[in-house]
Amino acid sequence: MKAFVMTEIGETDIIEKERPEPGPMDAILKPTKGLICTSDTHTVHGAIGEREDLTLGHEIVGVVDEVGEEVTDFEPGDRVAVGAITPDWNSEAAQAGHPSQSNQALGGWKFANVKDGTFAEYVHVNDADGNLAHIPDGVTDHEAVYTTDMMSTGFRGAENADIPIGGTVAVFAQGPVGLMATKGAVLQGAGEIIAVETVPERQELAREYGADHVVDFAEEDAVEAIMELTDGKGVDSAIEALGADQTFQDAIKVTKPGGTVSNIGYHGDGEFRHVPREEWGVGMAEISIVTDLCPGGRLRLKRLLRLLDQGVVDPTKMTTHEFDFDDIEEAFWIMDGKEDNVIKPLVNFE
Repeated sequence: MKAFVMTEIGETDIIEKERPEPGPMDAILKPTKGLICTSDTHTVHGAIGEREDLTLGHEIVGVVDEVGEEVTDFEPGDRVAVGAITPDWNSEAAQAGHPSQSNQALGGWKFANVKDGTFAEYVHVNDADGNLAHIPDGVTDHEAVYTTDMMSTGFRGAENADIPIGGTVAVFAQGPVGLMATKGAVLQGAGEIIAVETVPERQELAREYGADHVVDFAEEDAVEAIMELTDGKGVDSAIEALGADQTFQDAIKVTKPGGTVSNIGYHGDGEFRHVPREEWGVGMAEISIVTDLCPGGRLRLKRLLRLLDQGVVDPTKMTTHEFDFDDIEEAFWIMDGKEDNVIKPLVNFE
């Protein structure tokens, strides 16, 4: 089968690999739609270390091709979504309520990390009954593929932000995850949403997804602008959706005492992140800093798919480019360089 791989740090290629085989509880999918994520580009640039011929990708939907003998809820021909994070549901971490951390920190993140990812003609899924979800008839594959990571991660950012109904929230960065965090803030009942972004196309989408104000950090100091918008009080909640030291610090600086900073950004470089001491109340301002990895699992996917089926959100507005699987390498490097005003490239496998 064909697979799009990281051959070494900084290099990619399409190569031939053996078709994977399922274990007793596993499934093999044939992808139909996929999305390229900035996390994939971080991986190729060495964020998780050396990898050799590692298949990339973690955002796909498709059709079940084969299942192991102990899989009970899925069969060949089913149209399904699979989470970017595929936890081991019998792990202690899962039983403790932290399935994304299965067996080790970030242990539920298997695709394109500790096993081959999803950008191939066939994809292996562990613990299929726990990690797959049927796609409703009224939901397209294009819509459904956004549940696998962007909606799940972005909405979790809003869930973790502990936004009071009618409260204020600042969302730093309006890439696909940040845009879904903005929409998630709406769904959580935020009364005022401030988006921080400089790219005009992303600013426009932020407004469409519910932002009341957009602060252009290239034109003004984001912290000063947010403090002015909130009459010097700061926001109840801040969501960091970029993964940079500066935005992490800024999120803390604009959060009022007793508020929450929710981090869903992928901090892929540098050894440390800094906490601004004064705005943190020298450690005693009761500002909670909450981190999370994209939630996985069938229940999560079913709930997100239900939102699509009910027309609550249209994530396909974020799709700016489409490519056939044979052209995935071009799509990847466009995403890497943020060329041509790209927000999210869709990959068609058939």
